Amino acid sequence: MLNIFRPLALALFLALFVAGCGDTTESTTDASPRLTRDKITMEKLTYPPSHTVDQTDDYHGTAVADPYRWLEEVDSDETHAWVEAQNKVTFGFLNSIPQREEYKNRLTEIWDYTRYGTPFKKGTRTFYFKNDGLQNQAVFYVQDDAHSEARVLLDPNTLSEDGTVALGEYSISDDGRWLAWSTSVSGSDWRTWFVRDIETGDDLADEVQWSKFSGAAWDHGAKGFYYSRYEAPKDGETFEGANYFQKLYYHTRGTDQSQDTMVYERPDQKEWGFQGAVSEDGNYLLVSVWQGTSRNNRLYYLDLKDSNAQMVTLLDDYDASYKFLHNEGSVFYFQTNLEAPKERIIAIDIQDPARSQWKTILAESDDPVDGISVLNNSFIVTYMHDVVNVVKVFGFDGTPQDEIAMPGLGSCGGFGGKSNDTETYYVFNSYLSPGKIFHHDFSTGKSTLFRQPEINFDFSAYETQRVFFTSKDGTQVPLFLVHKKGLVLDGTNPTILYGYGGFNISLSPRFSITTLPWIEQGGVYAVANLRGGGEYGEDWHQGGMLKNKQNVFDDFIGAAEYLIGQGYTNPNKLAVHGGSNGGTLVGAVVNQRPELFAAAIPAVGVMDMLRFQLFTIGWAWTSDYGSSEDADMFPILYAYSPYHNLKQGAEYPSIMVTTADHDDRVVPGHSFKYAAQLQACQTGNLPVLIRIQTKAGHGSGKPTSMVIEEVADRYAFLHKTLGM
Repeated sequence: MLNIFRPLALALFLALFVAGCGDTTESTTDASPRLTRDKITMEKLTYPPSHTVDQTDDYHGTAVADPYRWLEEVDSDETHAWVEAQNKVTFGFLNSIPQREEYKNRLTEIWDYTRYGTPFKKGTRTFYFKNDGLQNQAVFYVQDDAHSEARVLLDPNTLSEDGTVALGEYSISDDGRWLAWSTSVSGSDWRTWFVRDIETGDDLADEVQWSKFSGAAWDHGAKGFYYSRYEAPKDGETFEGANYFQKLYYHTRGTDQSQDTMVYERPDQKEWGFQGAVSEDGNYLLVSVWQGTSRNNRLYYLDLKDSNAQMVTLLDDYDASYKFLHNEGSVFYFQTNLEAPKERIIAIDIQDPARSQWKTILAESDDPVDGISVLNNSFIVTYMHDVVNVVKVFGFDGTPQDEIAMPGLGSCGGFGGKSNDTETYYVFNSYLSPGKIFHHDFSTGKSTLFRQPEINFDFSAYETQRVFFTSKDGTQVPLFLVHKKGLVLDGTNPTILYGYGGFNISLSPRFSITTLPWIEQGGVYAVANLRGGGEYGEDWHQGGMLKNKQNVFDDFIGAAEYLIGQGYTNPNKLAVHGGSNGGTLVGAVVNQRPELFAAAIPAVGVMDMLRFQLFTIGWAWTSDYGSSEDADMFPILYAYSPYHNLKQGAEYPSIMVTTADHDDRVVPGHSFKYAAQLQACQTGNLPVLIRIQTKAGHGSGKPTSMVIEEVADRYAFLHKTLGM
């Protein structure tokens, strides 16, 4: 399968706690009665002063105050001083908690295990990632053939002393000779591309800058690669300026970027972005044209056999999502949600592309498609059945051939290779099962365990349940619960409820080492599969976007009420956590039901729903959120915007906002303004803090040492505020 995709970087997804499942039970219940947390006595903190400005904006006749607008200027001296003062208070609070060091030590101990990425082949070479344990970044290895020892191809730990320069996207030529690799500095979405000779391990002089939301696609002869970029930002706008007018380029290996050829642009469409990929036979350049975070896209192609060929607009109606899978000559196969919310496979002959000639190869199933690979001259289709993966094999004519049995209820990934490969690797994991790598031989239909991590943790003492609760409008919503076996349902268990609910992102069961110290201390970890995600296909997604966004908040509140009503926890022991779009979720539900939670951690959230579209790639999220510039959407956004719905004199739970100074996806001004307003509004003595990570971004590429510190702070905060 080619790398034609709606850039996931735009989808706001931050996998802070996603992990996997083991044994499951299912039940359905009505939401419990609303409960209120008790008064909690804590020492009242003194916060740094956050002055206000007289800033009011008119939105369709409604005057809206924005008293902390100055905090959007994240690089001003004034904001820098505010950040330093806030961090002094926050880290002073966190460092006074004795359990913080205990959590850090335990995280360091269990994190120190060897873990591998799923192997894949290019030419005669096999590639994989490996982390020895506490390395800040995983190391990229190559094995030249079956008889040679693996050697280091690229070690990102050598790119910076503190691990804050990470490997971004990468692409290996089909012959396994050349590596195009990119760097991400301090978590930024900006990428700089380089070219490495895999044979010698040496880099060429190539340096390609200002790429963002793009992969690299080598041509068949490995003479160069296709990539997308923006114009260099103006001074002072690198991390905040809006990203428009992406262009598709071709870079010839061994040349200066100034000589790159511009392949396609649309100066009449500032929001369009382009993701290029080359078909396996090398005959076609496929260009997926994306706009925002909508799953819909356009699909163009260029015939590479003809040096005079022009770009062909094969699918230009922007009426559905179309993911190119494979071609047999002029017949192109696509995964699409056209007239199929849970997706199907269609075939289009580009010599006769009229819609009346399209063929359905694999019809829509009752379960949504989670991914498709092309191997063994077959489609390897991963479905999602009540949020867990099932893998089936179909011929190119759609005939069922086999099922690849998973070792339990969880999530899988991998299945890389070419269309005629008869073997592949995949990884399976769940909340209580670290990633096991399997080798699958299609000639025998057998999967064998290839690698399995060893962690200093007794997984046998814990269990996972899958339950269903009833949301406000009667919708049944899945909820995964991870905890010690024999948990007593007396309502006293400290519980973290995690959610996301947006952009068609599914929170499938996946392993995360960060969950273990929490459940080890007797905590319950709960993940709600809210509407807005992709767990049940496009209809589930649309049920939580735009004018339906309140459904997401109602689902999350319903999950909290279920946990309380079933005796897992109570409002004095319940915390909510979410990142990015999930940070918005946490901010919204805390505003709507502050009495239901004892603590909240909104991470890198979109907190100002009236101005998010003005910064970096924020405009792209309007496909899921809408925009305040739309008179119909403004009142909906205004009604749940976390920053705008904080109320003076309210008593909010203990809250620790987290963000990073180099987040150029959800700019930190969102969290800055929200935290300042929160501190001004909070009554009572519960702490409302902001933790601002330096030399970091939205979450990707963080060094291990930084992640351990952040997670230890999170658990220390919850340990104290939940009275553990």
